[in-house]
Amino acid sequence: MKKFNRICVIVVLCVIAVIGAANCFILFGQKEESGRPYRVEVSRLVRQLERLAADTTENMTGEQGEAQPDTSEALVDRIDLSACAYVTAIVPDAGDGESFFEGNSDYVIREIDGERYRFEYTVKAKKMTSGMLWTVNAALGLMGLLVFFVLLYVRLKVLHPFTKMENVPYELSRGNLTMPLTESKTRFFGRFVWGVNLLRENIEQQKERELTLQKEKKTLLLSLSHDIKTPLSAIKLYAKALSKGLYTEPEKQTEIAESINRKADEIEGFVSEIIRASSEDFLSFELHMGEFYLSELLEELRVYYGEKLALIKTEFTIGNYTDCLLAGDKDRAVEVLQNLMENAIKYGNGETISITVTEEDHCTLISVRNGGCTLPENELPHIFESFWRGSNAEHKKGSGLGLYICRQLMRNMGGEVFAKIQDTEMTVTVVFTQV
Repeated sequence: MKKFNRICVIVVLCVIAVIGAANCFILFGQKEESGRPYRVEVSRLVRQLERLAADTTENMTGEQGEAQPDTSEALVDRIDLSACAYVTAIVPDAGDGESFFEGNSDYVIREIDGERYRFEYTVKAKKMTSGMLWTVNAALGLMGLLVFFVLLYVRLKVLHPFTKMENVPYELSRGNLTMPLTESKTRFFGRFVWGVNLLRENIEQQKERELTLQKEKKTLLLSLSHDIKTPLSAIKLYAKALSKGLYTEPEKQTEIAESINRKADEIEGFVSEIIRASSEDFLSFELHMGEFYLSELLEELRVYYGEKLALIKTEFTIGNYTDCLLAGDKDRAVEVLQNLMENAIKYGNGETISITVTEEDHCTLISVRNGGCTLPENELPHIFESFWRGSNAEHKKGSGLGLYICRQLMRNMGGEVFAKIQDTEMTVTVVFTQV
């Protein structure tokens, strides 16, 4: 927030500087124009005076009586100088000698019908009027106010609400799942707040589910361990009796042996129950089945991995395909292909990764291929098992669950996943059912 405040101050100062520079340019920055544009105005005014003088002469000859021609001063008074940018005054020769040539500004002399006229001019165009100056300042001021209010709005309605959420990821990492986020009235962070709240709820549900599973497994183990004690005590008792020769009859010994065998079967059953409970699926594969287009699925991969792989200089291509509707959960389908892409990045040689699409028996097959595969052929059947990691993953981080999750998700969506190795290329293919 402090950095944004500094940016606001800098922007306001820049606006003030622009307004000041504009005023200085308007008031003092007008330069003398090149050439002699005032001569154009002088020539135009000379022609006007000549026409006025000619019109006066014609009127005088066409009328009866003793009409007198207009004087030089009268002719000059009939000239409008308000539209002139350079000529400021026209002074006729009053016959007072040298005083005619004493002007307060630059001038030129022209003779019209035997009379001399002094055309005074300035080499600068007329400056902008005060009304125009106020208009420019008002426009710049409104622009500055608009920029200021936009920055203020961003600070109050965008950055300030966001600062309230900046500690949420940290609190979630600490296990604080009690405080949900509330959306502001502007709803700038609607999807973000919804996503964080959904993440918080999912973490809370997983935590509760984990506690429930741990409680159930602990209860089951305690119950089974207690149940094992009974047949185990009987076996120990029978074994002790046999070792001391308490049963000498062959029939009795056979009966005792059969009892020991039955008790051993009971213990074997309890052990099988423990193994089954320990091997129960501990992951949730909740799906929202529906329909989605193949192009939507591949576009998400292209947008994300196109940029990511370009940064690490890995060539990434998606082959030609015909768009179609697929059955399944789109989000889970993206998760599956992301797992395959991450494996290709982690275990490939980093040169090329390609995605190809084929069709077969109303199914769409999407294959992720990478080079540099070092997995032995005899280990290929085990890559979809949980917690299994190949010999090529010795120095790479991982849990051995990625491909296991892919297979479970694809089978739950009515599809399948399989892999093959050809030379040094690894190809993993997922099969989606077409709608």
